[in-house]
Amino acid sequence: MARAIYNANGHGQYIPIDCGSLVSPLMGSDLFGYVKGAFSGADTDKRGLIELADGGTALFDEIGDLPFEMQVKLLRFLQEGEFRAVGALHSRKVDIRIIAATNRDLRAEVAAGRFREDLFYRLDVFVIHIPPLREHKQDIPLLIEHFLDQAHASGLPALRLGDELLATMLSYDWPGNIRELQHCLDRMAALSSEGALQTADLPSALQPHAASSGLRRLSDAVEHEPLRKFETAPKSPVVSIADSEKHTIANALAATGGERGKTARLLGSAVPLCTER
Repeated sequence: MARAIYNANGHGQYIPIDCGSLVSPLMGSDLFGYVKGAFSGADTDKRGLIELADGGTALFDEIGDLPFEMQVKLLRFLQEGEFRAVGALHSRKVDIRIIAATNRDLRAEVAAGRFREDLFYRLDVFVIHIPPLREHKQDIPLLIEHFLDQAHASGLPALRLGDELLATMLSYDWPGNIRELQHCLDRMAALSSEGALQTADLPSALQPHAASSGLRRLSDAVEHEPLRKFETAPKSPVVSIADSEKHTIANALAATGGERGKTARLLGSAVPLCTER
């Protein structure tokens, strides 16, 4: 989304800044740069990420992960529109557009004391809520087609999804959102040959969901579809010994008019005469 905003008015450079990575002792120099001699090893001037974004757009990705001490420096920069490189004596003004992204509830982070309230309100100018993938699953088939086309363009086999696999992927909630979907398709494309991808091609992490999804579809079909009249399969032609004995005795009794003595003699006492009326 941030890149789309930049592309709509793409002046200058687009500089993504991973706030979670700004945790080293020199994180200020990563953001604002430094001048020669600022510290041991600073042999030349170095431009920071903020200066690289001058005239363009800077994305502060996962702003909720920004260390607390850096939040103060970022707030000052946002208020004044200028920064001072590490070791520099003078500040420098820059003109950049700031986009901040986070998967956290910043209001809750402020209440917990992990995010500065003044920085939150400085950033809370125009908010775009990007729904998780599970809330717009109608886009999944289009995304699948797009990512498979990308994989094919990179030299991987041309692939398509079987109906069962597509149903499974539509029923999955994708906690990792579009990135998880893309990585899943990339993996299947890399490990499969040409043809239709099947449920068995899913990564092992999604196999339990695939199994439960199949059971749910069967359960739903039984619950919502009227049961058709059916006939049981014919009995097996194999007859047990007990049934054979009963059949033989019944035939002998019928032949002797039901006289047990004659029946026993007819059978030669080969079969125990135990019948029920």
